[in-house]
Amino acid sequence: MINNNYVLKTLWYSLFKFLVKFSLFFYTKKIIVNGKENIPKKGAVLFLVNHPNGLIDPLIVAVNNPRTQYFLVRAASFKNPLIKRFLESLNLMPIFRMRDGVRQLGNNLEVFSKCFDLLKQQKALMIFPEGSHNHRRNVRNLSKGFTRIVFGALEKNPTLDIYLIPVGVTYQNPSIYPSNVSVHYGTPILANDFYNPEVIHLEIKRLKEIIRSQLKTLTVHIPLDKDYEKTLNKLTSQNVDFTEVEKVNQMIKTKKIMGRAKKINLVSFLKPIIILNCIIPWIIWKYIENKIEEFEFIDTFRYGINSITVSVNFIILTYLISSFYNLAIGIIYLTSSLLLILLYNKLHPIPAK
Repeated sequence: MINNNYVLKTLWYSLFKFLVKFSLFFYTKKIIVNGKENIPKKGAVLFLVNHPNGLIDPLIVAVNNPRTQYFLVRAASFKNPLIKRFLESLNLMPIFRMRDGVRQLGNNLEVFSKCFDLLKQQKALMIFPEGSHNHRRNVRNLSKGFTRIVFGALEKNPTLDIYLIPVGVTYQNPSIYPSNVSVHYGTPILANDFYNPEVIHLEIKRLKEIIRSQLKTLTVHIPLDKDYEKTLNKLTSQNVDFTEVEKVNQMIKTKKIMGRAKKINLVSFLKPIIILNCIIPWIIWKYIENKIEEFEFIDTFRYGINSITVSVNFIILTYLISSFYNLAIGIIYLTSSLLLILLYNKLHPIPAK
């Protein structure tokens, strides 16, 4: 018997995924995806993603992944009841951290139990094992939360195969709009090979090291030592393409940095036209931008707010133009407006940062 709630939720997830992918096509200059062939078509999978750029990270990975996914995100995002219901409808689940309060950590037991069931049902989960976001071009030490989920699921279901896939997300310059992004899917790792209850602490450490080692090759990794800022400044001054991850990591390793000439912005004249056409969304964004405290959330809010306000702006203006003139003129206005944005985004040169 077909579960109507399941069908509706699946349709809602697919629709939202399509809308996000469509809007990201206009929001970003390019999203480069590598290693998609490493994603199993079925079976229990845990995607382990680095976390440089707030809530836009899971959106970019999810819409460039054929699997329907369930996400673990920080509990602070679920404080508002309406937002909580919306996030849950899209398969997001809260994960509580020490900063949320010691008492809150007990809530993770219920979340972990849900994860065990989802893996048993051969579903795909996404988690950010670094535990928090940070814009530094460095893969941080991983928390053991993901190992609790994996080994807990194997304890309850010893015959279940669970694959772990590290995923590297790299932005050319997340502080400006638009930006290039690369998503690299790593080599699948069978978690069962690491599950040994007799030496579980050693296996947790070994698994974390292997995952982190892969992530260092899937995104740009500058060792966080006294030379970090010096290396980063050299890379940005040479205008390297950070989305060419393997090439940039080799430069860091050999200390031979080969950059690119800065391109002339041939579409800069389009910016004032686009702003004038979207003046109210632009004013709203500038007002909100000054209130964002964390750098890593600027791109997330910019994408989310502008996706809504610009869409509403075009719907209203298209309706008004169609009412004053005719539908054909309204469609011409909407089409030309979208083409201007697309032209600006795809031809705008992105400096390194």
